[in-house]
Amino acid sequence: MTLPAPSVCPCGGSPTALKAKGAEAIYAHCCGRFIDQGQLPPDALHLMRSRYTAFVLENEAYLKHTWQEAVRPQQLEFDTGAKWLGLDIKDFVSTGLQEGHQTAEVEFVARVRVGGRANRLHERSRFVCEDGQWLYVQAV
Repeated sequence: MTLPAPSVCPCGGSPTALKAKGAEAIYAHCCGRFIDQGQLPPDALHLMRSRYTAFVLENEAYLKHTWQEAVRPQQLEFDTGAKWLGLDIKDFVSTGLQEGHQTAEVEFVARVRVGGRANRLHERSRFVCEDGQWLYVQAV
């Protein structure tokens, strides 16, 4: 079950989100463009942010749609009662071409509270662009 869309984007605002300096990113202008409106993220950074938001919203369909088919899980399990606390992008780099496809990596820290305990997920993720669509491949 997908949670309702928020007014403020959980990702904290992508670089191209329509927002005033110091203001919060509006979901519909940020990750909502990709999750709800079907626009394709222009790069791995925007895909990473929208996937974080999809985890917050427990949107399994979007997450699976943006996972490279060869490594896509059959189903996802979300932590009951998880409260996502924020996303911090540490690095974003294009890594060139692999088998004719653009590739990139995004390093991030996602903070979440589960069962009263705060956790940090620090990961460097690999992405590939296939047929114009960026896809999550794996953690490096």
